[in-house]
Amino acid sequence: MNQQTVNIRILDKEYQVSCPTEERDALLQSARALDERMRSIRNSGSVIGLERIAVMAALNLTYDLSKLESQAAGNSLSDEAFQRLDHKLSAALEGFEQTTSF
Repeated sequence: MNQQTVNIRILDKEYQVSCPTEERDALLQSARALDERMRSIRNSGSVIGLERIAVMAALNLTYDLSKLESQAAGNSLSDEAFQRLDHKLSAALEGFEQTTSF
């Protein structure tokens, strides 16, 4: 797999994330979704601080993934689809974690 560096922007901060070339679009889409989720949390005013916002967004997204996995137990969705979703989430959070220490 060819790797490439992708610049993503989350909460007005730029991050460089390495990902397989064929997953670039998915990473960008994941980064946009994460940015939207984090902005929503920040704008609610109930969570203050970039690290706390990131943790809340990660918890929310993980919960959403868990719900999908539970629903898939009764559906025909493949494990591969969930692995791709998990990979996208992990890649987006990895880029965030590279520039922020928890």
